[in-house]
Amino acid sequence: MPIPPPNLNAPFNIVRLSHAELRVTDLAWSRSFYVDMLGLQITHEAADSLYLRAMEERGHHCLILQKAAEPSVGVLGFKVWSDEDLDKAAAWFTAKDLPVAWIERPFMGRVLRTRDPWGIPLEFYAKMDRLDPIHQNYKLYRGVKPLRIDHFNMFSSNVDASLAFYGEMGFRLTEYTADDVTGRTWAAWMHRKGGVHDIAFTNGTGPRLHHTAFWVPTPMNIIDLLDLMSTSGYLGNIERGPGRHGISNAFFLYIRDQDGHRTEIYCSDYQTTDPDHEPIRWRLTDPQRQTLWGAPAPRSWFELGSVFEGAALADSDLKAQPIIAP
Repeated sequence: MPIPPPNLNAPFNIVRLSHAELRVTDLAWSRSFYVDMLGLQITHEAADSLYLRAMEERGHHCLILQKAAEPSVGVLGFKVWSDEDLDKAAAWFTAKDLPVAWIERPFMGRVLRTRDPWGIPLEFYAKMDRLDPIHQNYKLYRGVKPLRIDHFNMFSSNVDASLAFYGEMGFRLTEYTADDVTGRTWAAWMHRKGGVHDIAFTNGTGPRLHHTAFWVPTPMNIIDLLDLMSTSGYLGNIERGPGRHGISNAFFLYIRDQDGHRTEIYCSDYQTTDPDHEPIRWRLTDPQRQTLWGAPAPRSWFELGSVFEGAALADSDLKAQPIIAP
């Protein structure tokens, strides 16, 4: 299918991705994993929840861990430019016959809650409590030294449809994978903040969250994390990497917590701010698409993901297969 042109006059102005809420079954275990091992900073702690931020972030949180009976994803959050953009967003989603509600959220101003056409729960806000900077307080740096949240990747049962919907919202395509046989899009990477992506879509049973990613200073931070995980009881939580993606050119590592939520540790992608930036097309069978050095991803990476609360799953009818590690 043809790639839609970028919408440079979006109906409302999304600045960037902001935060995710993960439902976890053991909050103490998750605290050890995300705080003590990865190095995210606690900004609020309650009996049934943890609010976390990374080192460069001034907003109150980028990750919420909420205790629940079953693991799932509660919401994906995005920051908009102004309160006026929130009202524009509400009108736009209403015109699409999608649910719209104004909700109360701790540490945030007005929050618009909605869903995309496939049931992914989304929320938008303009203002979040601001915290003092800590990025030069090096005694606080631990684990992989996460600097900021970077992107979400979702499984989609129809990547072309997801690309069209989020493109209309103002997300711009940077790279994509095409199936040579059908001409359909197998995966797509889209941005608002000027990197390779704020969101991405991968073909598969969806909607599900494939991963949340955090930016770190250097590839050596990822190597240090691997040494730490392999000697502190988390060897089985390492899924894929380290390596360098062909798509995005970024150095990466994928890990999964005990509830199956996947995190990518990520650095070294490139700038995409020009409005006439042309997307890069990859063939699905190109071995350097997944990893520049040619190593394929494991089957779990293509099949396992986190369900979104309240979203019904649908299988993709695009059966094209990437290269999968034996």
